[in-house]
Amino acid sequence: MKIAVTYENGEVFQHFGHTQQFKVYEVADGKVLSQQVVDTNGSGHGALATLLGSIGVDTLICGGIGGGAQVALTQAGIRLYAGITGSADEAVAALLAGTLPQNAQANCDHHHDGEHAHACGEHGCGEHSCH
Repeated sequence: MKIAVTYENGEVFQHFGHTQQFKVYEVADGKVLSQQVVDTNGSGHGALATLLGSIGVDTLICGGIGGGAQVALTQAGIRLYAGITGSADEAVAALLAGTLPQNAQANCDHHHDGEHAHACGEHGCGEHSCH
């Protein structure tokens, strides 16, 4: 198993599409065998899913993430744990222990009323939010 965590200064970075680094953990038999920090080299949103897939990641832990990125991760076969805060190492330990929580508030909620379709960052309508 290969787990990636959006990463900044030891913590889970809170915006998937803007992360500049992932901490990648190689795991076998419930134990971390190795870990390394991987730069995204300026890749954003959907390209990050491709990057993760190319290095063999099958699980992602992150803070907030939009719907488009979630779709890209699903298409790449990467399992998602969103809405996670705190230490990256502790989040991986919690995942391995089976105690890592999911947070539905981590996702962007969008409304489509026939006239308006909003994306992350366009929050003028007051009817959705991105956490």
